[in-house]
Amino acid sequence: MTKLVRFGVSLEKDLLAKFDALLSAKGYASRSEAFRDLIRGTLIEKDWKEGEKVAGAVTLVYDHHRKDLLGRIMDIQHDFHHLIISTQHIHLDHDHCLEIIAVRGRAGDVGRLADSLRSIKGVKHGTVSMSGADENLE
Repeated sequence: MTKLVRFGVSLEKDLLAKFDALLSAKGYASRSEAFRDLIRGTLIEKDWKEGEKVAGAVTLVYDHHRKDLLGRIMDIQHDFHHLIISTQHIHLDHDHCLEIIAVRGRAGDVGRLADSLRSIKGVKHGTVSMSGADENLE
């Protein structure tokens, strides 16, 4: 069990009221949990920028009728196989597919994978979402 430490924070009354309203709207049980999320998010963003290990997902929406698109997606995934944990392929409609690629590795490498996939002709939209892979998840 992680040892908790109590500390005080001073905020302007209006800023605290806005923060409390946001916490309520998002369903946080306490300010402490919201602060923990903010701190974790900041540390994960720092890790991402510094190229540390991350875990996350690359999502793509593409037109599967596009010539050689699936082959290019597969080639790139094989080039980055050391980062890919799993993939999920979803048929959205007759023309479009959603690909979700779970990844783990250095942030820069994950970013290069995502950029390689998003830049393929026929990919309509792509995003990358990263979270901490190690100590920042505690």
